[in-house]
Amino acid sequence: MIEQQVEVPTADGKVDALLLRPESDDPLPGVISLTDGLGFRPAFADQSKRIAELGYVVLTPNIFYRTSKSPVFDHEPDFRHERTTTRFGELKGPLSPDAMARDGSAYVDFLAKQPFVSSGPMGVVGFCFAGQFALCVAAARPDRIGAGASFHGGGLFTDTVKSPHLVLPRVKARLYFGHAEHDQSMPEEAIEKLEWALQSWGGSYESEMYAARHGWMIPGREVHNPEEAERGFAKLTELFDSTLRAPVTA
Repeated sequence: MIEQQVEVPTADGKVDALLLRPESDDPLPGVISLTDGLGFRPAFADQSKRIAELGYVVLTPNIFYRTSKSPVFDHEPDFRHERTTTRFGELKGPLSPDAMARDGSAYVDFLAKQPFVSSGPMGVVGFCFAGQFALCVAAARPDRIGAGASFHGGGLFTDTVKSPHLVLPRVKARLYFGHAEHDQSMPEEAIEKLEWALQSWGGSYESEMYAARHGWMIPGREVHNPEEAERGFAKLTELFDSTLRAPVTA
């Protein structure tokens, strides 16, 4: 495995990021992995390595680069405490839908310029707050994003003019949504409305409920559910393998 610390140029500054890829003589599909609200940390490096080991070039940016380099918390995050919620507000504040689209396009362009990345479709996956980020990237770059996934994504459907689901008409990617049970950031009513929007969109998608709490996919916190995380990773693997790899012809 080849691991590099890189800087990705964007319209708003330089992003510190991790780039992982297996040794290969052939160019491989690119994947963008967008961290949850706690930012980049060793658990995400491990997750990105697992994806790369499947035969992908994985870029994991510090999505909160406008506010801080990684690590973005100077304390052990606990969303029951005001210190953590205040810090999270500072981190996500600059990440408007337009900013997500600009950043996502820059990540796509960065990968596309690498000689070890293939010219075919790329994938994007977002966790928690970044589920909507992944959807924004798919909408911003339908020319390159062929697969997009969200796990325990929050706020994917709201009753505002900035609701993430409103970008669906611009998306050409195959989508996957893995929802958490009893998720305050994505309650059942919002999931039902998102499902209606996805059906109206008419693209290729799958959405499922997991018997797990918000944040179950990533190790290191009490909400991690190893069994359901493995189920989710298998779904992500199937999505990327079936969508991003060129078919072999005889």
